[in-house]
Amino acid sequence: MTKPPPSDEDLTAFILTLFRVNNLILTWGDRLVAPLGLTSARWQVLGAVAYADQPRPVSWLARDLGANRQNVQRIVNELEKDGIVAFKLNPHHKRAQLVVLSDKGRTVFEAALALYRPRVQALARHIAPEDLAAARRVLDALRAGLSPDDDALTAP
Repeated sequence: MTKPPPSDEDLTAFILTLFRVNNLILTWGDRLVAPLGLTSARWQVLGAVAYADQPRPVSWLARDLGANRQNVQRIVNELEKDGIVAFKLNPHHKRAQLVVLSDKGRTVFEAALALYRPRVQALARHIAPEDLAAARRVLDALRAGLSPDDDALTAP
């Protein structure tokens, strides 16, 4: 016997809670990395560059983050101006340069992780692993349902 899907009111309540938590996370992140000259947005982009398996153009970074390309470009330009990332020629595209971490960027990113790890470990102690796994499944389902290729975006 399959369970019925949640009501639209239940899902809306979840989404509103998600908005509130997202805002709290961004504020928390801003405070955490402010001493490093970062914001949550800059830290997110820096992380996308750091964790990419190979240098990527801005459009790929934006796609990886689920973010607007123009916003990511603005942040990358700021990070480049501050010497945190650098641009590298892209052998596959003349205009879409690749974004790489500079030595300063690696240092700043490692410093951000050093600030983050003990705090996230403290938060994790209050969440049961099975609850975190369930939340991740829900968020993955929402992300899949909200992808531009999904009919849920246009369905009545």
